[in-house]
Amino acid sequence: MSVVERIQNQLAGHAVVLYMKGTPDFPQCGFSSRVVQALEACNADYAHVNIFEDPELREALKVYSNWPTYPQLYVKGELIGGCDIVIDLYNKGELTAMLAAIGAVH
Repeated sequence: MSVVERIQNQLAGHAVVLYMKGTPDFPQCGFSSRVVQALEACNADYAHVNIFEDPELREALKVYSNWPTYPQLYVKGELIGGCDIVIDLYNKGELTAMLAAIGAVH
């Protein structure tokens, strides 16, 4: 399976996917940490992928998404954006609404 197929499978298998540096319990950069905090504040159900564990995926995702930095948040297979965009959506109340609309909150 190619790396692009793996990305597509991850996105198809979960309504919300966060590609991040580290894990939600141990984020390895401040931007990833802030996005995790926003998702947790929304009571989001989400999958995460630690890009440090898969260097091939880490590089391929930049091309796949046409987004050069991490974290990257996907909802229903579509890139929402990185830290600044996610935090802006959270502050406006739009992130919670977006996640609730697809049943990705608990």
